[in-house]
Amino acid sequence: MATEAELLPAQIERIAGVVDGMAAKLETFLTCTLPRIGRSEVSAAYVAQTLENTYTALETLFLRISQHFENALVEDRWHTDLLDKMTLHIDGVREPVIDDQTQRLLHELRRFRHFKRYYYEMDYDWARLDYLCDVYRRVMPLVRRDLDRFRGFLARTLP
Repeated sequence: MATEAELLPAQIERIAGVVDGMAAKLETFLTCTLPRIGRSEVSAAYVAQTLENTYTALETLFLRISQHFENALVEDRWHTDLLDKMTLHIDGVREPVIDDQTQRLLHELRRFRHFKRYYYEMDYDWARLDYLCDVYRRVMPLVRRDLDRFRGFLARTLP
């Protein structure tokens, strides 16, 4: 039976793979499909849903890491608190999961995810979606780099 120490690196790898797959699909959509079909409610919904799904997958991973290291979260704003705590170096416990630049960019996606979940119209602002896609393109390589570094930390320290 796998121990918690063995499960965490496997969970990181699985979720990182899912996120990488979503990033590749979104890039293909933006560069190949969108120019053919145009900017419509349907294409905006696809982009928005991919941005939301990516952030949700990353947040799920961060929550699992937080639970593994028993980090307490502020209940009324735990989404923000969780992302902020992923930048902390905790002596004798863990290295930062992500760096400050990654965190700042991910906050943009977190805010959008929150907005999208409570905004029921399909009337997306393409200027905002373009901005978020730029954020997404900048943050995804940083996320991969940070997760690879954190998995290295786990490999060095977990039994």
